Amino acid sequence: MKKNLIIFGTRPEAIKMAPLVKEFLKHSDTFDTKVCITAQHREMLDQVLSFFEIIPDFDLDLMKPNQNLYTLTADIITNLKPILEDFKPDFVYVHGDTTTTMAASIAAFYSGAKVCHIEAGLRTFNKRSPFPEEVNRSIAGVISDYHFSPTPSSQQNLLNENIKKDTIVVTGNTVIDALQFSAAKVTSKTYSDTEIDRLKEVVDSSKKLVLVTGHRRENHGQGFINICSALKDIAVQNNDVQIIYPVHLNPNVQKPVYELLEGISNIHLINPLSYPAFVWLMGKSYLIITDSGGVQEEAPSLGKPVLVMRNTTERPEAVEAGTVCLVGTNKDKIVTEATRLLNNTEAYSAMSTLHNPYGDGASCKRIVEFISKL
Repeated sequence: MKKNLIIFGTRPEAIKMAPLVKEFLKHSDTFDTKVCITAQHREMLDQVLSFFEIIPDFDLDLMKPNQNLYTLTADIITNLKPILEDFKPDFVYVHGDTTTTMAASIAAFYSGAKVCHIEAGLRTFNKRSPFPEEVNRSIAGVISDYHFSPTPSSQQNLLNENIKKDTIVVTGNTVIDALQFSAAKVTSKTYSDTEIDRLKEVVDSSKKLVLVTGHRRENHGQGFINICSALKDIAVQNNDVQIIYPVHLNPNVQKPVYELLEGISNIHLINPLSYPAFVWLMGKSYLIITDSGGVQEEAPSLGKPVLVMRNTTERPEAVEAGTVCLVGTNKDKIVTEATRLLNNTEAYSAMSTLHNPYGDGASCKRIVEFISKL
C-alpha cells in the first residue's frame, strides 16, 4: 500500500484539502492515508474539520499567542520530524501558500518522501504581495516532486520555471469540490446550524446583500482606512443595500473597521464566520468585496461577482474570465465598481453568468487517479 500524509494548518487549507482526504479514504485498499494538522490556526481549523467530519491522526497544536513567522516555521519543521520518521510516508501532500505549506514541504523533503503540491503554480511575481504567501508557494514549488495545478496558466508558470511537464497535472481547484459538497449540505432540509439561524435574523431579504471580507497584511494601515471609507460611501449612497462584514480578529483590521463603520444602519459588523455559515452567506449575497484568494475561486461557482481589494492577484484567470475585478484599496475605484454592479443590471448579469475557470468539482478524483498510477 502507498502511504499518504496530508498536512495542513489553516482554515483555507483545511477546506481545500478536506475533499482530497475524503477521496483518498475511499481507496483504503490502495492507500494508507493519514492527516496531520499543524493548527497554525486553531479554532477556525477545528470548525472545518468538524463540518467535513475529519479526525486528524496527528495534531501538532502549534498556535501560540502573538506567534511569528520565525518560530512558527521552526516549530513546524521540528515537530514534523518524529511523525515523518515514524510513519515513513511515500507521499506528503501540502496545499497552496501558507507557512505550514512551506515548512512541511521542507520537512518532507528532508525525510525522503515525495512532495505533492496541491494548487501549484500560482504567481503574482511580486515576493512582497501577498506576503509571505508568494515566497511560501514558490519554495514549495521548487521542492515538490508532483504539482497539481488548478489551471493551464498556473501550469505554464511552472513550465517557465523549468519544472518538468510530466510532473504537472492540471486538475482544477479542489476548492470547487469542497464548495459543491458544502453548498448542498448547508441548504439541505436536514442540516442544522445555530450560526446560520442567527444569520437568517440579520439578513434583510428586501435588500441587495454585499458580503465583505478583508485581512491581508499588505492592506493594513491606510489600505484598510480606504476600504472602510469606500464601504461607508456605498452604504450611505445605496439605501437598498445591506453590507455584512465578518471582521477578522487581527487588531490591525478591527481598529479601522469599528472606528469608521460602527453605527451605520445598513452595515452589520459581525464576528468571523465558520466555513458552513460563510458558504450559506455567500449563497445569499448579491455582490462580494474581498481580499481573499479562495473567495475569488468560490464565488463564481455561485454566480456572485467579486471585487478584489488587492493590486495583484495570483489568480489572474478570474480577472481574464471577467468573474472578478481588481480594485485594490483605491476608495474611488471600489465605490465606482460596486455602484456599477449594484445599479446596472446588464453589467451585473454579464459578470455573474460567466464560466468559472477554476474547475468542475472533480479535481480530487484526478489527483487520486494520477497518484494511483505511480
